[in-house]
Amino acid sequence: MVTVHPDALRRYSRQMLLPEIGVEGQRRLLEARVAVIGVGALGTALASGMVRAGVGYVRLVDRDFIETHNLHRQVLFDEDDIAAHLPKAVAAAEKLRRVNRHVTIDPVVADVASDNVEAFVADCDLVLDGGDNFEVRMLVNDACLKHRRPWIYGAAIGVHGMTKLFLLDDGPCFRCMLTDLPAPGAIDTCDTVGVLGTVPQIVAAWQVTEALKLLTGQTGALCRDLRYIDVWRGVSERVGLVKDEVRCRACDDGTYDFLEGRQGTTSAALCGRDAVQVKPRGVQVPDFVSLERRLAPLGDVVHNEYLLRFRSADIELTLFRDGRAIIKGISDAGAARGLYARYVGT
Repeated sequence: MVTVHPDALRRYSRQMLLPEIGVEGQRRLLEARVAVIGVGALGTALASGMVRAGVGYVRLVDRDFIETHNLHRQVLFDEDDIAAHLPKAVAAAEKLRRVNRHVTIDPVVADVASDNVEAFVADCDLVLDGGDNFEVRMLVNDACLKHRRPWIYGAAIGVHGMTKLFLLDDGPCFRCMLTDLPAPGAIDTCDTVGVLGTVPQIVAAWQVTEALKLLTGQTGALCRDLRYIDVWRGVSERVGLVKDEVRCRACDDGTYDFLEGRQGTTSAALCGRDAVQVKPRGVQVPDFVSLERRLAPLGDVVHNEYLLRFRSADIELTLFRDGRAIIKGISDAGAARGLYARYVGT
């Protein structure tokens, strides 16, 4: 058992004054292990909340580096991090170590995929979703079900946000909500419609609050509903989700299609070309009309019945009817999957 030392008593004194936490709750936090998957707008706020609250071990997993357009919403980064070409996980860890030297912060620069996601979640008590695409969430859902770990979903786009706690054997899992990945181009992304900087802060605050309840053993206070907010209209809703009678392949049958590589996205560098092909598994029919409308403000985009081609200052992407894309001017497979998620949306 972790002893709450005098320094911790001072550091967390205002938190321990709360009857909901107290000394015993703080001790539980000091013993807890949390994984934050994705260290962008949501993830930086999630990581900050966990470290400042005194969670003993925080793993930060992210595949990306920092760009100027991140700074309006990703609160742990600054222009010096960009000049230093730091990965997001590393820059976040450096900042947070200066906040709380007593917390073990483990930055992991990696693309979350079927061959590594289990290693990121299996030894943690809780997983916090700071990701930016549905495929990563499907992987996290599979891994958490397999290793019996709770996780908290979060999403922020435009002026809207939502979050949901997923507990074992308690209601629908994420795949119950979203049976399959959306078709390419069928959903908006932050890179096509933008995001107001306050939205991820609010969503992350909800996620952190539920995390603190769970980690301190206050399960009776947990919000088990899907929470939605429209910050521009000032509307907040809670939606109770009931498990469908149709059996879920993941939580009912223990069939982990994404974890086992039967669904999801694959990518490969094309021999002799400065390009990477990204190919979703399964049949995906892109919505070219909707995707062209969303991409048009960002660059040149045209489509016919066979393909859609998008060009901007930093990308040339050709998307085919089977959901397969060729991304030119890049050789790193992880980065290509990130661009696919950013512009196509899955």
